[in-house]
Amino acid sequence: MDRKEMLSHVDHTLLTQQATWDEIKKICDEAMEYSTASVCIPPSYVKQAAEYLNGQIPVCTVIGFPNGYMTTKTKEFETKDAIANGAEEIDMVINIGWLKDKKYDLVEEEIRTLKAACGDKILKVIIETCLLTEEEKIKMCELVTNAGADYIKTSTGFSTAGATFEDIELFAKHIGENVKMKAAGGIASLADVEKFLDLGADRLGTSRIIKLVRNEEATGY
Repeated sequence: MDRKEMLSHVDHTLLTQQATWDEIKKICDEAMEYSTASVCIPPSYVKQAAEYLNGQIPVCTVIGFPNGYMTTKTKEFETKDAIANGAEEIDMVINIGWLKDKKYDLVEEEIRTLKAACGDKILKVIIETCLLTEEEKIKMCELVTNAGADYIKTSTGFSTAGATFEDIELFAKHIGENVKMKAAGGIASLADVEKFLDLGADRLGTSRIIKLVRNEEATGY
């Protein structure tokens, strides 16, 4: 797989708490140069980035990030606000406590609510696999599918671990045919990128890949 194809699946990401506009602008420039799938940035920069990119690269942002325990109403407002500001893609974090409590109806309804708020925009559902049992991961494949989301996503990159090959293999066995997969967090090499894509992931959330392509030191998300 050539590097151009790999980069076309990358959500070029900067979500650190200390991110400045100059840093966001830099990843927007890189995304345009390398034709990544999107830039994934904090909600507070969405409007500015969307105006700067002027439709050349989609803007993705995060909702309920990184812990997911905000109320559904709060997440719904965040989603509508982000889209009004120019976001084309929304990556939401589920309420993991609800999942642990087996409040599956609440988890599914929240995803449905945010998908409705997204309209024709893409919704990716972050389930934070490092905090879940295999049974819970399988259940989330079912709930994400039933709720009509576009993607299931492994991780925020801000918890105890990121994406694993095993999780993408597990998702592939249990998601519905209309759900795609995003691996995020800890993708540290071009070999990792190729393997995740070979396993069926459609998107990769990472801040490192363009650095690797440029033969720069690749640390971060």
